[in-house]
Amino acid sequence: MSDNNAPDIRKGLAGVYADYTAVSKVNPETNSLLYRGYPVQELAEHCTFEEVAFLLLRGELPNAEELDDFKRECWNGRALDQKTIDMIMSMPTDCHPMDVLRSAVAFLGSYDADHFTVSSNHIRWVGRQLLSKLPTIVALDIRRRRGDGYVEPRKDLGFTENFLWMVFGDGPDSPLNKPGDVECFEKSMILYAEHSFNASTFTGRVITSTMSDPWSAIVGAIGALKGPLHGGANEAVMHNMIEIGDPANAEQWAKDKLANKDLVMGFGHRVYKKGDSRVPTMEAAFKKLATEHEGSEKWVEMYDILAETMYENTSIKIRPNLDFPAGPAYHIMGFDIPFFTPLFVMSRITGWSAHILEQYESNSLIRPLSAYDGPEERHLQK
Repeated sequence: MSDNNAPDIRKGLAGVYADYTAVSKVNPETNSLLYRGYPVQELAEHCTFEEVAFLLLRGELPNAEELDDFKRECWNGRALDQKTIDMIMSMPTDCHPMDVLRSAVAFLGSYDADHFTVSSNHIRWVGRQLLSKLPTIVALDIRRRRGDGYVEPRKDLGFTENFLWMVFGDGPDSPLNKPGDVECFEKSMILYAEHSFNASTFTGRVITSTMSDPWSAIVGAIGALKGPLHGGANEAVMHNMIEIGDPANAEQWAKDKLANKDLVMGFGHRVYKKGDSRVPTMEAAFKKLATEHEGSEKWVEMYDILAETMYENTSIKIRPNLDFPAGPAYHIMGFDIPFFTPLFVMSRITGWSAHILEQYESNSLIRPLSAYDGPEERHLQK
């Protein structure tokens, strides 16, 4: 192929518009992430996670009656049956928790009588089922690795409170009884819920475009989110902070990483040019949380030093993304690092479901071209 006819290759599909979506966008004028038109920082300040989940799945914020019905539907779907519990308990305790989530979703899908009867109503039902059950699955996986058993979900608690109950109980040291913990976790769920055509969402849409079922699309999305360049970044952030150990080491650590041209997780974003609009909300919640947990001040100090060093020592003035404050926040609450990404899944199931539904209702098979750069045609020598 001559240079004049060379295709325009966009590695990583950078800058390529694959389709329309009404689910979310980044408004460049205000640098705000919008869910169905609403700035996410406003939603995090004034709405519950259930309200935001309804907005993403249904298109509008619920009225009081709609919200009550939606919460009741979710409450009724929270419990796991014994065969699902047994499946989760049978998995290795040294596998990554994302492997458990991926397997659990596939397992639940195998019992869906309408598995191959894809429809808009079916997709909505699957999304609601997983919004209900994923927290229970994550809570059980956390507990079984600690040698504890299944805790039944409650119907008198909201999404966040019920999850914290299933993981930590309601003792005096439980995050359930610490308003700062509850508030911080709830905000993180809202901020993580949706982000346009990111890698995992696009994976789910590609699978849906083949007219496969929503369970398969969600399994694929979980696989994409597991990668450290996507969902696994919040885990890497905390591993880095633990490696640094003391805030006094943070500036030199960051400078060494930059000098070696190493990727520093938790910084930069493909979409944002003026900083991740979700960060101020999560940063404020993280710093408030740290004041309520003795000994956590060092994570805030380290956070500030790393953020300043990365900004001042990069030509493009690189800023934190959402994973940077979320990682230490989850650590302070008492979550084990490998579970940070499953927490992400519990939230993002809302955005994935909205996109799977949107793809199904205006479908076109996603099948891009590739530019061949291998050997020219050749033949076997006989």
